Amino acid sequence: MIVVARITARDEHRDQVETILKGLVEKVQAEEGTLVYTLHRHQNDPNVFLFYEKYRDMDALVVHGGTDYFKAAMKEMTPLVAEKPVIEMYDEIAAILS
Repeated sequence: MIVVARITARDEHRDQVETILKGLVEKVQAEEGTLVYTLHRHQNDPNVFLFYEKYRDMDALVVHGGTDYFKAAMKEMTPLVAEKPVIEMYDEIAAILS
């Protein structure tokens, strides 16, 4: 199960949003069913962040979304973002693993 999440910060809150998102990465490391959780910043628009997430299965994604720290981060970010995050879900069909 692959999730791609795109978050666009308001100009004046970019650093705050980045701090919140980096904090999530640290906490998510302990989630057993979360296999990959990578934060990226857009090269041409520093207000745009993208998460690439890989979960063992749907249950692992549900656990992730139900954690207190995830809920708190989303609540804290709501007034700091320019728009609602865009969340897309994919099935992995091929990969290069190093």
